[in-house]
Amino acid sequence: MQRSQKSAQTLQQNLKISWVYAMAVGSAVGWGAFVLPYEWLSSSGLWAVITGFVIGTMLIAVIGLNYGYATRALPVTGGGIAFALARFGRVHGFIAGWSLMLGYVSIVSLNASAVPLVLRLIVPEVMMQLPLYSVSGWVIYAPEVAVSSLFLLAFAYLNVKNTALSGWVQFMAVVLMLLSVVVILFGTTSHYVNFGDTLALTTPQGVNFWAAVATIVAFAPWAYVGFDGIPQVAGEFFFDAKKITKLILASIFSAGFLYIALIVAASFALGGDLTKFAGNSWEIGSAIAQVMGKFGLSLMVLAVAAGVLTGLNGFYVAASRVVLTMGKSQMLPNAAAKLHERYRTPHLAIYAIMAVCLISPWFGRAALLWIVDMASVGIAITFFYACACSHKLATTGEIFGMKRQQPNQVQAWIGVLGMAIALGFLLLLFVPQSAAFLSLPARIALSVWAVVGVLFYFFKRRDIFSLSDEALRQVLFAKIL
Repeated sequence: MQRSQKSAQTLQQNLKISWVYAMAVGSAVGWGAFVLPYEWLSSSGLWAVITGFVIGTMLIAVIGLNYGYATRALPVTGGGIAFALARFGRVHGFIAGWSLMLGYVSIVSLNASAVPLVLRLIVPEVMMQLPLYSVSGWVIYAPEVAVSSLFLLAFAYLNVKNTALSGWVQFMAVVLMLLSVVVILFGTTSHYVNFGDTLALTTPQGVNFWAAVATIVAFAPWAYVGFDGIPQVAGEFFFDAKKITKLILASIFSAGFLYIALIVAASFALGGDLTKFAGNSWEIGSAIAQVMGKFGLSLMVLAVAAGVLTGLNGFYVAASRVVLTMGKSQMLPNAAAKLHERYRTPHLAIYAIMAVCLISPWFGRAALLWIVDMASVGIAITFFYACACSHKLATTGEIFGMKRQQPNQVQAWIGVLGMAIALGFLLLLFVPQSAAFLSLPARIALSVWAVVGVLFYFFKRRDIFSLSDEALRQVLFAKIL
């Protein structure tokens, strides 16, 4: 009876390595990889975009090394929150959790809001009916709100039912996305070789090359967020946590390949005159269709659908584990830590995320870039905490009163470098002179989120500190004690 009760209070350990890899890659490569290349190429040129992504991939790989090192030492559910709590204590644990909720919930909303963008191109006569109002020039249609809401409801239900089913769906969708992108790249390359056209290689007149590169690099926390979802589910691994660093690096470099492949394919399809596709609801899709016909457009639809759905799925998983960990640590109401009696999933956390995200479809595409900016800030903050935890472990081998590793001076320096990179990402977003400076709507929304977080912290402060260090250690790290 006691064993049965205990199992009902713990998450299932059923995530295979292929499913976790698919969750990370699918979360990282969402709608943006298929929609934003047109904007990047128009504003920066192919060389600057590729340079920015190569640099961004290498910087994120350094942070990934720190995540891998910290997760091997602390293979528990919660990832970034557990790292911040173990290294800096409860106040910083709350900041990390609040930042992660901002990042992950934003991207769940982002992917749900992106579904209608594809359908606008496929069935505009259905999607562009019953206009409601406009936000920043983008008309909101009732069918789009309905479709986004339906996907949010469906994936919440999927994740409540069983994470194993969720992992299987994720793996199959990522396989389809990879195959589709490879075929698209091959098709657009063949077109360029046979019918060579000029390309938009250089930055537009008046745009500094390195400023354009910096804009792309600042996008990296959002572009690659997803690999950090791996530590969030470390308590559910059905494989040895020693494989975690290779798994994280594989997901980062896979995402980097997919981004660059899509950028190159888009460049080959668009040619040198990008303005001829301006005004289309989906510029890249239209260009691919012109080059590869209906077959190419079908592949793009399949790939972007897989990217959006895997992003929805993966971030539901990651966000719910953040809420679960905060609930266990008394940072959120106790209901957040409750598991479903049958499925042993954090069902109330998932439903809470769904409820918040159901607001996003009412804001349309205009709000998508605000969400990108906000998500980048939240993720960059958590990157810093993970690297700081890795540095502490590598320096002393101990964390939160636990001996977890032997000191490793090389890894200690990697931790310092990771912290510097995370701070660099934040500076690019907050320094007014930066090309990646946050937009005014994003700054306003971010300020509101921060104020709500401060108020909530003081409301819950007594509960947060009600647990002794030993009790908190048992709650968070019982699996490894």
